[in-house]
Amino acid sequence: MTYEFTVVRTFAADPDSVFALWVQPEYFSQWFGTDAVDVPLDTLSLDARAGGTWSAVMHLPDGNTIDWVGEYLEVDRPERLVLTITDQPAEPARGTVTVTFAEIDGQTVMTMTQAGEGLEQSQTDATVIGYNAFFDVMERLLAQE
Repeated sequence: MTYEFTVVRTFAADPDSVFALWVQPEYFSQWFGTDAVDVPLDTLSLDARAGGTWSAVMHLPDGNTIDWVGEYLEVDRPERLVLTITDQPAEPARGTVTVTFAEIDGQTVMTMTQAGEGLEQSQTDATVIGYNAFFDVMERLLAQE
């Protein structure tokens, strides 16, 4: 099953600051897990360049972990970031995440689209909810800067 969804958020920050949240480990580890899930810095690797890879381990409140991996396909700071993502590292299938950052009236409109194979509608809906929780943390991080 093919899926695609888009989440658009506006942040009171410049595009470079919002872009940094995606590529700097000290920020990524905070928003990618939200407050409820831990992504320890020592489990995180971000080689944010075209052809570079990334990986993260989420530690869930129930004691389980999720291993995330992907590859950066495009890195055009601070306008566009394209990367692959999966929580099934042994499988070749990957979703593609495309994020654009546009400055409008002194704020940044971040548009994130994820597309791929294998998610049912209920999984897609849950993923959108998860991303919105991630982006709530991004908003808080940017307010602290």
